[in-house]
Amino acid sequence: MFDAFTRHPRSVDETYGEHMAMAWSFAFPMLLGGAACFVHGIFPFLFETTGSRCVKLLYTRIANRGRKPGSDAQVPNWAAFDAVI
Repeated sequence: MFDAFTRHPRSVDETYGEHMAMAWSFAFPMLLGGAACFVHGIFPFLFETTGSRCVKLLYTRIANRGRKPGSDAQVPNWAAFDAVI
């Protein structure tokens, strides 16, 4: 039973607690970005770029996860990501 809680964290070289902290560090910005998008849908003049900034930030974090500091970080071509949400 305990293996169900630790199998995936081990596969990404993290403890259960480290994995929970990492997951929550993505969850909170996603929740806030989603709320901003919801408000933006009603009031289009508010939070005009908050959603896209949140997506870009989190994508960059996940794409570079596990890289050693100072190594060549992946920097996506954001020209292809032209949505402004």
